[in-house]
Amino acid sequence: MDLGTANTLIYLRGKGVVLNEPSVVAINQDTHQVIAVGHDARNIIGRHGQRIVTIRPLKDGVIADFEVTSVMIKYFLSKVLNRRQFIRPRLVVAVPTGITSVEKRAVIEAAEQAGARHIHLVEEPMAAAIGAGLPIDQPFGNMIVDIGGGTTEVAVISMFAVAYSESVRVAGDEANEAILRYIQRERQMVISEVLAENIKMKIGTAAPLPQPETMDITGKEILTGIPKTFTITDEEIREAIKEPIMTIVEAVKRALEKTPPDLAGDIHERGFWLAGGGALIRGLDQLLHESTSLKVNISDDPLTAVARGAGSVIEHVDFFRQVFIN
Repeated sequence: MDLGTANTLIYLRGKGVVLNEPSVVAINQDTHQVIAVGHDARNIIGRHGQRIVTIRPLKDGVIADFEVTSVMIKYFLSKVLNRRQFIRPRLVVAVPTGITSVEKRAVIEAAEQAGARHIHLVEEPMAAAIGAGLPIDQPFGNMIVDIGGGTTEVAVISMFAVAYSESVRVAGDEANEAILRYIQRERQMVISEVLAENIKMKIGTAAPLPQPETMDITGKEILTGIPKTFTITDEEIREAIKEPIMTIVEAVKRALEKTPPDLAGDIHERGFWLAGGGALIRGLDQLLHESTSLKVNISDDPLTAVARGAGSVIEHVDFFRQVFIN
């Protein structure tokens, strides 16, 4: 399981990734009843009455609301397992680098309450590297940059161990918020976070495009409160997300500075890999190449790299036993 801030993915042994849904739960505040989870909950964000509240129970990759996280995990597990199979499944959960012992305990207890057994934790960049097909068992420097919803994980891995790692709490969500602030400041318009994410996905870029792109969006004027449609350009969005993008670039450069010389030589030879949803931002690989002069590879289907890596661990537990952190 890739228990992410923005999305939760589940890999089922022998079947691959069988679930990819937003980490969102909608609850009736009066009755405390769960109204919707995942896609259904995300679809009603901003479109519900005062009695219903939508909760994202994970913040910066770790559990912020224990009870809601447990409910969400239980719902997702029951969705991918039939009743006969749902006999306390063994679970590998990918968690951020540098997670505290308290945060580890919260993940394990939430998974136990949801019905899982033999819960193992693996660091997200390790899972991403395995999912990207990197030879983490070899005495060779493998560098992975996993850009998720709440955190960006940068790690250098060799012989099943992390030689250097850093987790910065700047990633996809921070870019969404930067777009919200930019449109509010420069256009005096208010838009939803869901729309900000759609804008980022459609015209968000880290480097100039050969052909400029625009997008028509509808928001609400701050002064009058009246809905209005306006056009925004890729150049504006690039300016809006420049700060979080540069934070990621600086984290990569810091990792290269602190990597042992021999491993750094390996990285110079083969480059490094991008994983996570943030890897899909157009031009990010180009910007990182210009900033580091290294080859930048985007892993196959970067959105599912962590889940597929955790799945490989489940498929070959004995081989990957050394990567467990609990």
